Amino acid sequence: MSFLFSDDNDFIITIEVVPPAGNDPTAILEKLCNLSGLRFHAFSVASNPVAKPRMSAMVFTHLVQQATLKPAILHCTVRDHNRLGLQSELWGAKALGIETVIAVTGDPSSSRAEESTSTVGDLNVFQLIALARESDLDIGAVLDFRPEVNGLKHEVKRLEQKVASGCRFIVTQPVYDEKTAKAIHTATQHLDVPVIMGILPLLSYKHAVFLHDKVDGIAVPKFLRQQIKTAENPVKTGVDQSRQMLELGKSYFSGACIMPPFDRFDILPDILSNF
Repeated sequence: MSFLFSDDNDFIITIEVVPPAGNDPTAILEKLCNLSGLRFHAFSVASNPVAKPRMSAMVFTHLVQQATLKPAILHCTVRDHNRLGLQSELWGAKALGIETVIAVTGDPSSSRAEESTSTVGDLNVFQLIALARESDLDIGAVLDFRPEVNGLKHEVKRLEQKVASGCRFIVTQPVYDEKTAKAIHTATQHLDVPVIMGILPLLSYKHAVFLHDKVDGIAVPKFLRQQIKTAENPVKTGVDQSRQMLELGKSYFSGACIMPPFDRFDILPDILSNF
């Protein structure tokens, strides 16, 4: 079982971090060190999200662990590496003291990008999970329940394959209402692995609409978009909603992964105030 789910951790909290776009991690590491007084269990480091180049996720995960003395989970994607590269990444992660990885397919490269980028796809995500287990790493996977196409049933079938390949825990895409949380809980409870609910705070009406309309795998309910639109303080409304989802998550999940957008780590104390 992953270190995250020891007997001491009844409900775990992770905080997702995006590495910097460049070679200087100083500013973001300072922000992360300032979170030391908050109660959470680990950072979770994304790898080139939305197919935009960022600092090496493995290097940044190591830097985060060194700077904060907190465990950090490495996202590893089949989009960017072939079989040789993935094996090297996994062995390198283990050597650097990174114990846990999350296997992801990776957001597709945009055909509209200024510089075209090819997707490797040498392994599929199931093979990556098996490779990580063979490399003596704890391994998690992602549930993209594809709300835009009512894809939960299909994606749970993929989860079953991920668990059969060696997945030890699951992290969901962001959830914004109890109906969705309950549906995911019901659909995944037979898998007998911990499920962590994704929480992505909303900062503005524009932000909510963009996530709902442009980001695959995320659906912001109409009532919530309207609530953010009419709010005097949209950020506070988004924070309050995330805090409510965190409390709700305790009824349906084994933990939550909070995903502060745009490096807005300053909102975390309010979200975690009752945890």
